[in-house]
Amino acid sequence: MRFFRIFLILFLILNLNLLFGQSPTLENKKVVYLSHLKYDLILSLAGADSSSLSEIYLETANTRVPLNAKLDSATQKIILPAVSFPQSGHYRLVAKNLNWQTELKVIPNWLSILPPFVAIVFAMLFRQVIISLFFGIWLGVTFLFDYNPFSGFLNTLTEYIGKAPTDPERMAILIFSLALGGMVGVISRSGGTMGIVHSLRRFASNRRKGQLATWLMGVLIFFDDYANTLIVGNTMRPLTDRLKISREKLSYLVDSTAAPVATMAIISTWIGYQLSLMNDSFQTLNLDLNAYIVFIKTIPYNFYPIFSLMFGFFIAFFNRDLFSMYRAEKRCVTKGTVLREGAVPLADLENSELKPKEGVPLRWYNALIPILVVIITTLSGLWFTGYYNASAQGLLSENMSGLRYVSLVVGSADSFSVLMWASFSGGIVAIVLALVQRILNLDQTLQAWVGGVKAMVMAAIILTLAWAIGNICTDLQTANYVIYLTRDFLSPHLIPVIAFISAGIIALSTGTSWGTMAILIPIVIPMAYQLPKLDPTISPLLQDHIFLSSIASILAGATFGDHCSPISDTTIMSSMATGADHVDHVRTQLPYALISALISLIAGYLLIGYGASPWLSLFIGLILIILIIRFLGKKVE
Repeated sequence: MRFFRIFLILFLILNLNLLFGQSPTLENKKVVYLSHLKYDLILSLAGADSSSLSEIYLETANTRVPLNAKLDSATQKIILPAVSFPQSGHYRLVAKNLNWQTELKVIPNWLSILPPFVAIVFAMLFRQVIISLFFGIWLGVTFLFDYNPFSGFLNTLTEYIGKAPTDPERMAILIFSLALGGMVGVISRSGGTMGIVHSLRRFASNRRKGQLATWLMGVLIFFDDYANTLIVGNTMRPLTDRLKISREKLSYLVDSTAAPVATMAIISTWIGYQLSLMNDSFQTLNLDLNAYIVFIKTIPYNFYPIFSLMFGFFIAFFNRDLFSMYRAEKRCVTKGTVLREGAVPLADLENSELKPKEGVPLRWYNALIPILVVIITTLSGLWFTGYYNASAQGLLSENMSGLRYVSLVVGSADSFSVLMWASFSGGIVAIVLALVQRILNLDQTLQAWVGGVKAMVMAAIILTLAWAIGNICTDLQTANYVIYLTRDFLSPHLIPVIAFISAGIIALSTGTSWGTMAILIPIVIPMAYQLPKLDPTISPLLQDHIFLSSIASILAGATFGDHCSPISDTTIMSSMATGADHVDHVRTQLPYALISALISLIAGYLLIGYGASPWLSLFIGLILIILIIRFLGKKVE
């Protein structure tokens, strides 16, 4: 009995930490880790002291590697800097002195890029977006669950696809898109869509004017990329169909004026997010810089959005096209088919439920009024929610300039809630107009609304799958692997180039421009500020050029990758709003996006890194775009 008591006392002493909740926890533990990448591992431990730092190591079945540990006494955290894993497999992180360990799963680093790569390539090759996305998700989940395809399949459905739309902002996007589809169904069935087509024919009487009108409308709705895409696409589609402009061309014009305008607009739903990321980096560097002023200074360096807008304008102005877009336009003009034979439009807009009821008057205001309600509700909602949020956070002051004040208010708005309010408001107004004029009865208006929602179901499925593969890329740390690949190419002069390429690859792989900005801005801004100052050959003026262009290159590269990616939400929504085949949209837009990106890279960021003025780069880019379209583009007769 005495022996048992002694044993119990010793056991309690050795496990005192566990008894009193003193066991450490590994902060932000990854689902998997990538081989050869470096990680700062952080252990939280209440009451941590110098004795807690001894005997911490990584071990496998055959090896044991001691780790250097540092104590942050202020936060009581143990920091293990730059921990890397030389090969894939299962590791144990052991703190022997604390009687604690945890399992770490490591996979080959190149596997992280495989799921988005496979999904994108398969979608382009086989024109089956849903199957390609599902296969990419399944492949990624299989990597996460010990390469077990059966576990991968089950968790693909429950943990990734099932949970992808549960984020409140994503759910708001789905509801907004479906509700706006319902509104379009009502205004189409009541004859409003055809009425606005007949009215616009006086101003957009030919293909050239129709394309320019679409481009201009996209530029004018600058405050939000989602609202831009769905409003412009749904409004202009009936007109461009009449003018024999292919759905591929319409979706390109819509897509090329959505994100590029929003990412540069000094008043938009993007700017609050962009400024917050920049400001956090400035505070980390102890820089007394106004993020809004810096953002305005970066606009001339934001080459891809500017060149993308230029390219879209001159394509419409000269009425010329290149490569696969030329073939799509030629088919549309010669055969009268806005879609390729065998194409699967992302929204079923040819459904008989959406065609005007026989004998209804074609009144333009039955379409224009609901659309204006959506725009006005969006703008007023952005103002009121933004003012409330900005005031609550203490962001507003009387000494602030008017432009800065408005920008902060709009940037602080709850844009996702506002878009839901706007889409339902527009739908209600469309229904009321149809009922008051006795064009449709209540049952018919509800059927038309449901028909419009059903037309968006395919797009909603693809959007959900795109979000799911984005979550996979987060868990597989695809972005970190891209950064790892570019680590050896860093030179102060090439920071803007590397940042643009990295942002493009990350956004292409993950389908998110905002996520790309969040990943790269905290990394690139410190490098762009500090590295040029270490080189005595770089003048202060060139240091400023590199700093501003590096920030802009992240925004530009994120927009470029977003444009090229078939798993990007804005690309999907462009196909949805215009009724285009999604793969056809990506295939025809890709060459135009690549041309704008190459001009941005060579005439823009490469020259800027060696001292050129951004205005010179913009002029060179403008001339190149005009020459390419004028002399390489072909006009469809």
